[in-house]
Amino acid sequence: MRSPRLAALELRRFGRGRMPRAALVALLLLPLLYGALYLWSFWDPYGRLDRVPVALVNEDKGADTGGEHLAAGDEITGKLLDSKVFDWHQVGSAEAERGVEDGTYYLSLTMPSDFSERIASSSGDSPGTGALRVRTNDANNYIVGQISRTVFAEVRSAASSKASRGFLDRIFIDFSGLHDATAKAAKGADDLESGLTKAKKGSKDLADGLKDAKSGSGTLSTGVTKLDKGAGDLETGSRQVAGGTQLLADKVNAVAEDVRPFLKDNGKAIGDTARLVADSSKAVRDNLDLLAEAAPTASAAAHTASDDLAEVYRDRCEDQPLPDPGVCPQLKRAKTAAEDVAKVSDDVNALVKNQKGDLAKLRTQLTTLEKQADALAKRSPHLDSDLESAVKKINALNTGAHKVAKGADTLHSGLGTAKKGAGDLDAGVKKLKAGATTLDSGLYRLGDGSSTLAQGLNDGVGKIPDYDKKDRDARTGVMADPVRLASSSLHAAPNYGTGFAPYFIPLSLWVGAMVAYMLIQPLNRRALAAGAPAWRIAFAGWLPVAATGLLQVAALMSVLHWQLGLRMTHAAGTIGFLALVTCCFAAIVQWLNARFGAAGRILVLAVLMLQLTSAGGTYPVQTSPGFFGAIHPYLPMTYVVDGLRRLITGGGLGPVWQACAVLVAFTAGALALTALSARRKQVWTLDRLHPELSL
Repeated sequence: MRSPRLAALELRRFGRGRMPRAALVALLLLPLLYGALYLWSFWDPYGRLDRVPVALVNEDKGADTGGEHLAAGDEITGKLLDSKVFDWHQVGSAEAERGVEDGTYYLSLTMPSDFSERIASSSGDSPGTGALRVRTNDANNYIVGQISRTVFAEVRSAASSKASRGFLDRIFIDFSGLHDATAKAAKGADDLESGLTKAKKGSKDLADGLKDAKSGSGTLSTGVTKLDKGAGDLETGSRQVAGGTQLLADKVNAVAEDVRPFLKDNGKAIGDTARLVADSSKAVRDNLDLLAEAAPTASAAAHTASDDLAEVYRDRCEDQPLPDPGVCPQLKRAKTAAEDVAKVSDDVNALVKNQKGDLAKLRTQLTTLEKQADALAKRSPHLDSDLESAVKKINALNTGAHKVAKGADTLHSGLGTAKKGAGDLDAGVKKLKAGATTLDSGLYRLGDGSSTLAQGLNDGVGKIPDYDKKDRDARTGVMADPVRLASSSLHAAPNYGTGFAPYFIPLSLWVGAMVAYMLIQPLNRRALAAGAPAWRIAFAGWLPVAATGLLQVAALMSVLHWQLGLRMTHAAGTIGFLALVTCCFAAIVQWLNARFGAAGRILVLAVLMLQLTSAGGTYPVQTSPGFFGAIHPYLPMTYVVDGLRRLITGGGLGPVWQACAVLVAFTAGALALTALSARRKQVWTLDRLHPELSL
């Protein structure tokens, strides 16, 4: 008997009563329980978040900033209520906490009392961040907590953007103020540059003047040094003069004490004597010519007299045997005196002969002596008063000399100080000269720097923006939210259910095949007993389940498409691919049941679990433990999920063709293994007669 007839006979059993027919209908609709019901429940959960009760607590008290009142909490509350993202319930903090705890609310969003104040602090001295407090309870529902984090991230971003807009708007206003201030600074820098140009000229004149001053201070220092030396000499000389005048005054005063009484008592006698001296001087002067004439004669007479006395003394005293003692001594004295007179006369004669010039001088001196003696004679009555006057003058001279000495000492000391001061002045002027040179150089560099500063500030004025309100609004909008997520999906799934369909559809078809082999024998017993070929027996057991699977695919996809709204990019390809999938799953489930009997049903369920956990239908398999990643490439559902994603949402069909090849290989392999199992089943053993496990 051929395989199709055997398959038809197997299916004909379900038409013999109500229960078999009901079982067949249930078998056809079973994938709907896994596929359609699952997808229906998950079809668009994000579109129904407005049914989720959430507590909204607004404790914000607002804040004043920049002359305006900021009520960020009220603004966010109003927008959240208008958005209807959740089923918002405005309550107090205590009720919100209690509701999250007992499950009345899935979560709560709280805006604290200082929310606006913290947002406004961004422009103050102590900036802070405003905190939106979200409270969840995973004991109520874990997924809602995950969804809320995504939603509230958008809320936080919107609130941050608004706060940033206000802060940045003030910054742009400050830019305008900075622009004006920089313009003023640029004008000031221009004025500074002009002033420095004048200062540079003045500093050069100052440097030149100090150069001349240095030369003058050097000359002054040298001159004061010389003056100091001269003052030292003057001090020494004045001290010596003072000492001499003191000695003179002492002697004059002492002599005056002795002479004063004599002059007072003998003034007339002194006058007479002076008159006599004057007269004698006149007489001598008048007789000087007679002296010159008589001197030679007197000299000759003196020599004659001396010679005569010498001869008399020789005759009477030297030649006599007995000189006369009464006469000889007198003669000897007379002879000696005559000899002396002769010598004096010779001297006078020689003086008169050889020193006539001296006689002229003597005449002049005698004239002077006469005059002075005459004057003395005239002043003799007043000599005592003249003495007193002279003594007073000498004493005054002495006093003046001491004052001069003291003044010279003071002058020397002062010039010593002046010498030091002149040296310090010279050194100071030298430093001033060096400083003026440095100042001139510094002003030159400062002038260059001020020119650069002025140029830079003028350039900066053009570079610093001056925004009006329109520009500020545009720029604050960009800077408050500078990065926007421009997300694009090459093949976007319109909803949650469409995204999960590639995962739940093969799950339902596997379950359909698994339940089908609970009702249909994997190997036809009549064919086994009749000794039919093993491959025919395998096909006969596979065809009815494969046919049932095709009907399951038709029913499931009809409901998903027309009832739930599943849109498929490649609808025909999807149906054809699912036909191959159900045939493959039927072959694998058949082999497991044929080979392992009752235990095969457990293995079918185990293989299903392994495929569900390693197929990457929900999260990428890379996020699962390594074991699931290791078995991922070796299970058919992996390729089924990848292929269905491309067929339903779009994309390249390479994974689809790869999946088809893998499914054909699994189908052929499973049928071959089933045929091998059928061949073994044709031999009856004790285990077959008394199986260890029966379900």
